Amino acid sequence: MTVKTIILAAGQGTRMRSAMPKVLHKVAKRSLLQHVYDTSKLIDENNIIIIYGHGGELVKQTLSEFDAQWVEQKEQLGTGHAVLQADSLIDNTDTVLILYGDVPLLSKQSIDSLLVNVTEQSMALLTVNLDDPTGYGRIVRDASGKVLKIVEQKDASEEEQKITEGNTGILAVKGEQLKSWISQLDNSNAQQEFYLTDVIEMAVNDGIAIKTSQPDYVDEVLGVNNRKQLSHLERVYQSLQADKLMEQGVTLLDPARVDCRGSFASLGQDISVDINVIFEGNNSIGNNVSIGANTMINNSMIADNVEVLANCIIDNAVVGAGSRIGPFARLRPQAELAEQVHVGNFVEIKKSTVAQGSKINHLSYIGDATIGSKVNIGAGTITCNYDGVNKFRTVIEDGAFIGSDTQLIAPVTVGKNATIGAGSTITKSTPDEKLSLSRSKQISIQGWQRPVKKEQ
Repeated sequence: MTVKTIILAAGQGTRMRSAMPKVLHKVAKRSLLQHVYDTSKLIDENNIIIIYGHGGELVKQTLSEFDAQWVEQKEQLGTGHAVLQADSLIDNTDTVLILYGDVPLLSKQSIDSLLVNVTEQSMALLTVNLDDPTGYGRIVRDASGKVLKIVEQKDASEEEQKITEGNTGILAVKGEQLKSWISQLDNSNAQQEFYLTDVIEMAVNDGIAIKTSQPDYVDEVLGVNNRKQLSHLERVYQSLQADKLMEQGVTLLDPARVDCRGSFASLGQDISVDINVIFEGNNSIGNNVSIGANTMINNSMIADNVEVLANCIIDNAVVGAGSRIGPFARLRPQAELAEQVHVGNFVEIKKSTVAQGSKINHLSYIGDATIGSKVNIGAGTITCNYDGVNKFRTVIEDGAFIGSDTQLIAPVTVGKNATIGAGSTITKSTPDEKLSLSRSKQISIQGWQRPVKKEQ
């Protein structure tokens, strides 16, 4: 079965009160349209067509990596008119799936339930039962339960408005039938728009059965029209991600206060995650890992038995087994820590490798450095890697001890088992096994008087 998925993404979204097209607003750091596209890509033998309109060039530019055909709807004259723009791309033998670029949480399972209902004698429609169906088109059925038509809210009679089964707009149908019906649409309605929903009554008149199915939960089919709805779907999405993590054995101390805005290449056993932790990008987390509160982890690999204390940022970094990070530590891109490394409070590491058993416990900046094993770096140490134009590398060999408040002016190498005295500014490479330091001579001035503040 060849599927043509038409994603309607031309709406302006005026209620968002934003200069940005509605479909580019984000849930979990992915645009609404990206969510719909990603789900569509899970369908076998599927070709995707995106109908764009308001801000369309920005949408196309932002999502240029999509494997899709883009079709412009120059005037927004309704959903039926939007689908009509893709008429020339639809073959008679296609199964056409209609999705919406502002409905991000629709599941593959719900799509599958639609597609199996599409035959030469039937089309498929996704409906939803609502306590309050205000704003939804109503599904009108006969006494036997057969679908007769869909009536939009503004066109519905008083009796029809009492119907609680609403139309999601999501449907699937054979291409030949859809092409025939959308060519017959007119705009004789309260909105003076070409409604896609009118094809339901046309199908009934042509003897085509309307087979309905429903999503597992209502939030799957909710669209975004304003910031409140966007916020609601963000929390729904995060709740689903938290459930998935716990199903995979991750302990979340408060599932409502963990956000997953990406994916996991792998998850080990006995992972514990404290509150207000954010995962972004694609991460790998090993066994027996503890992640402290208020921590962000992005595109990183964390090995077994790592302890990440509170208030850390780990961004495009690698943390070796048995290491301890934080609190208040920042690992920037290309920071690679081997096993049993300790990185303490207010330490920042960027584009550096740190070998096994080394410690950087306090208030230091390590940038563009190669640090050997069992190195101890004292508080306030800085690798001065940038001269205002170029970056240079610092090498600290195995067993070195760097005293507190040291500045290492790159390019420079500290020898194996060398010691750097506290308060030094090192501008030349230092030998193995020796103490190196640079300090001005300490003096005390006789007869010195502390300044006194002058009276006004």
